[in-house]
Amino acid sequence: MDIFGLISGFGNIFWVVIAFVVALSVIVAIHEYGHYIVGRWSGIGADVFSIGFGPVLWSRYDKRGTKWQIAAFPLGGYVKFKGDANAASGKDDEAMSDLTDEERRHTMHGAPLWARTATVAAGPIFNFILSIIVFAAVFLTRGEVGDTFKVGELRDLPPPAYTLQADDEIRAIGGLTVPSFGDAEGFSAFATDLPIAAPLEYEVIRDGQNARATGPYLYPPIVLHLAPQSAAYNIGMEVGDVITAIDERPILAFSELKEAVETGEGRALSLTVWRSGEEIDFTLVPRRVDEPQPGGGFETNWRIGIGGGLAFDPATETPGVGSAVWGGVVQTGRIIEGSISGLYHMVTGAISTCNLSGPVGIAQTSGAMASQGAMSFIWFIAVLSAAIGMLNLFPIPMLDGGHLVFYAYEAVAGRPPSDGVVRVLMTMGLVIVLSMMAFGLTNDLFCP
Repeated sequence: MDIFGLISGFGNIFWVVIAFVVALSVIVAIHEYGHYIVGRWSGIGADVFSIGFGPVLWSRYDKRGTKWQIAAFPLGGYVKFKGDANAASGKDDEAMSDLTDEERRHTMHGAPLWARTATVAAGPIFNFILSIIVFAAVFLTRGEVGDTFKVGELRDLPPPAYTLQADDEIRAIGGLTVPSFGDAEGFSAFATDLPIAAPLEYEVIRDGQNARATGPYLYPPIVLHLAPQSAAYNIGMEVGDVITAIDERPILAFSELKEAVETGEGRALSLTVWRSGEEIDFTLVPRRVDEPQPGGGFETNWRIGIGGGLAFDPATETPGVGSAVWGGVVQTGRIIEGSISGLYHMVTGAISTCNLSGPVGIAQTSGAMASQGAMSFIWFIAVLSAAIGMLNLFPIPMLDGGHLVFYAYEAVAGRPPSDGVVRVLMTMGLVIVLSMMAFGLTNDLFCP
């Protein structure tokens, strides 16, 4: 049974919840396992490893005495180390007072500073590692386009029929010589100069011989990516849709769609969409969106949540493992940088606070990404893992970053902060975290 197909077909709240639980459980499991395994390597024992909170649905003990469990409310997880009073790693003074020095060494609160620091930092680090591995795996699976511009898989486009074929090596389109695909600037200029028409004449190498073929405009108005909870997603548009007309005016290029959206200042657009041989009419209202800029900062634009691309999948080559891993590192870094920049600009008022989603928004996005296929859902898990790892490093008591601040104080002062101070700060941290969750939930319910 194809669960991703079911999500696309039914689109109901049940499948949205399933997708959200799966995504969050994977991320939480990796995060908490980072704490657990590095703690174990550092000589710190664990009493409980839990995915979820509340009533225990399943559990078992391993040979080290750790209880592994799955609880009823899958909205997080925790590792309760020896010496902890609760899931938040509060100190159990009564239990600690009865331990010998050797036994205290194997607790979170009696371990050396380096062991505690490594154990706490491991959670976010494992989130980043998960993101890097997933992104690298996606790059290896998808491959990368080489310098030769060659047709891979043809997309389903409306008539007329074309004679362009898979494996054709494209040398020229519309009388313009195709530059190296690896030359981003040159290829962009080439695409800009292409006449907007269909069919276009393609000069290709087919089976080792020069040949001519007819093909579509290189960048047709086809939906290849659909942003979750965007204007296009919410009216029922799907990946693979081809926009053939705007306000009854035929279009052939994605740039024509982009221009109509950006110059319309939010005006409702009447779209004619070709989907698997049928024409469907939609009314779509663009939304104002705050977008990060390459040079820093944000710019507000009108968007509908559609991403386009080539009229066909270009043939790809499998990159080296090192190249794929480095791509994963770069992609993870971009997510962390973008998340920090977005939060900063929300705090300063440069962009709307509606850009911050809560649990409902994340759940809806999980379902939307799952509905677009396994690859999109896996990519989303990697994005969310990097963002959660970054958020956990914020210097807020209750979060891993707050504990690391306590350890930094201990390293400088030569002693840990008093238990009373820690309890007060942890309470404040809990208030901050709950306030952030409430704020995000309010955005989910009331932001447009």
